Amino acid sequence: MRIALAQLDYTVGDLDGNAVKILDAYRRACTRGAELVVFSELAVCGYPPRDLLLKQSFVSDTKAALENIARGMSVVPAIVGYVDSNEEKTGRPFRNAAAFIEGGQVRQRIWKTLLPTYDVFDEDRYFEPAASVELVQCGEVQLAVTICEDIWNQETFWSGQEDRSGQPLYQRDPLKELCEAGAEIIVNISASPFMLGKERLRHDLLTAVVQHYQRPLVYVNQVGGNDELIFDGNSMALDAQGQLLAHSRAFEEDLVIVDTNAGRPVYFHAQCEEEALYHALVLGLRDYAGKCGFKGLVLGLSGGIDSAVVGALAAAAVGPRNVIGVSMPSRFSSDHSKSDAEQLARNLGIRYMTIPIEPAHKAFQEMLGHAFAGMKPDATEENIQARVRGVILMALSNKFGNMLITTGNKSEMATGYCTLYGDMCGGLAVISDVPKTMIYRLARWMNREHEIIPAGSITKPPSAELRPNQTDQDSLPPYDQLDRILKAYVEEHSSAMEIIASGEPEPVVRDVVRRVDVNEYKRKQAPPGLKVSGRAFGIGRRMPIAQRYTEANLKRNE
Repeated sequence: MRIALAQLDYTVGDLDGNAVKILDAYRRACTRGAELVVFSELAVCGYPPRDLLLKQSFVSDTKAALENIARGMSVVPAIVGYVDSNEEKTGRPFRNAAAFIEGGQVRQRIWKTLLPTYDVFDEDRYFEPAASVELVQCGEVQLAVTICEDIWNQETFWSGQEDRSGQPLYQRDPLKELCEAGAEIIVNISASPFMLGKERLRHDLLTAVVQHYQRPLVYVNQVGGNDELIFDGNSMALDAQGQLLAHSRAFEEDLVIVDTNAGRPVYFHAQCEEEALYHALVLGLRDYAGKCGFKGLVLGLSGGIDSAVVGALAAAAVGPRNVIGVSMPSRFSSDHSKSDAEQLARNLGIRYMTIPIEPAHKAFQEMLGHAFAGMKPDATEENIQARVRGVILMALSNKFGNMLITTGNKSEMATGYCTLYGDMCGGLAVISDVPKTMIYRLARWMNREHEIIPAGSITKPPSAELRPNQTDQDSLPPYDQLDRILKAYVEEHSSAMEIIASGEPEPVVRDVVRRVDVNEYKRKQAPPGLKVSGRAFGIGRRMPIAQRYTEANLKRNE
C-alpha cells in the first residue's frame, strides 16, 4: 500500500488554519499517488490543547472542523487525529481519537487506549480510554490504528512502561490485541515531544515492535513548537522485517510517500546531540514567537556565552533584522565583555544598542541610601543592577513590540543563580533546560565552520560582573561537577545519598541539593522554557514551594 506520511506543524486551537494545512497536504499526497494519507495525533486542534478542552464550544467546534475536512477529501482514505466526545454516562468527557475518512465521510472512529500521565502528559485529566480495540478496513488491508502511547507499552522492548515503584503503568497492550485480531499494517499517529536521545529511542522501539509482530509499521509524528514542547517530527515507516523504508526530515514539515510492499530500505541517520539541540531550540523559539504574534525578539548581550548562544538562536529563528541585542554595561563590566557583545552582533548582523545602566544604578543607590544607612553592600545592590537591566529590556520590548527572551541556562535556574525581575524577565526562557556544559558544546558546534560565537565568550571564566573580579565559581562548584549532580538529582531522581555514594563530595552535593530545593519559588515565577531534556523545570516537574522536606539535611543511615 502506498501511504503518505503527512508531518505538519499545527497551532493549538487554530481549527481553520490546521484544516487548511491538512487539506493541502492531502491533495498533494493524492497527486503523488497515495492510497492512504496519515496525519498526526489531535491534528485538527493541535497538541496539546490542555484546558481549551474545557471550553464549552471547543470540542464541538473541533468535531465540526473534522466534518468539514472530511467533506474536502476525495475517494482516497485518510486518518486524522481529533478530539471526540465521550457519549457514555460515566467517565471523563472526551476521547483522544482518530477518524478514518473515506469518500468524504468519517467512516470509523478509533479511540486512544493508553493515556499517559507522567512528565508533561496529563491526558487522564480529560480523556476516557477505549474499552476495546477494533481494526480498520482500508481497501483489502486490515489496519491496526494506534495513537501515540498505545504503541509504547511493548514488553519486547522493555519490561512494560514502568514508574518509580517498578510497576507497569498499563494493564493492557492494545497493539498486541489488534495484531492478534488480524492486523496487517500497524499505523501509529503521534504527538511525541522532543528530548535529547528521543530520535534513536523511537527508532529502536519501532524496530522492536515490527520485529516482534512481523508487520509493516507507519509512524506519523507532529512537528513544531507549542508552548514549552517541541515536536521533532522524524516520522518513519518500516517493513515487516524492521528495515527502514522512509524517514521524514527532522524539525521540518514534510510529506513522504512510502510503499509498504515494494519500498527500498533507507539509512537511519540520527543527528548528533548538538545539531539536534540547535534545531530544536530554533524551531521552539520561532514557533513560540510566531504563534504568540511576535515578529521580532530582544535580548540583553553581556558578552558571555549564554547570551551569545541565545542571540545566535534568535537570529536563526526570526532573522537577524528582527533581533535587537542590547549591551547594558555597568562600572563592573569588563572591556572584553563589551567588545565580545559588539562582535557577536556584527557576526550575526542583528541590530545592536548600548545603554549604560550606571545612571539608573546610581539613582537607586541614592534613593535607598537612607533606608540602607549603616548596612554593608551585599547581593541587594548587585541585584539592583540586574533589575535595572530588566526594566530597560522590558521598555524596549514594549516600545518596539519585540518579545524579550531570557538567557539563563539550566544550571543557573536549578541553583537560583538568577535574579527575579532582573535577568529572569521575559516571555520565553530559551535555554532554561540546557546545562552550562552543554551550552559550551553547542557554541563550539555553532562555530564548526566559522566564528559565530566570539572566542572570548567561550574561553573566559563565566561571570555575572555585578562586583569587581566576580566569577560564577565564587558561588557555584565547577560547572562540569555541578551539572553531573543536577542531572542525577533533577533528571534521574537520585537521592543525595546516592549521588554522594557515586563519588561526588558530600559538602558539594548537600549545597547543590539545598539550592535546588529552596529556589523553587524563583522557578515558579520564571517564563516558560523550551523542554529538551527528560526532566525540565516547568509543567513536567511539580514541586511544592511551601514545604520543609529537603535531602540536604538528611543524615546517613549508619
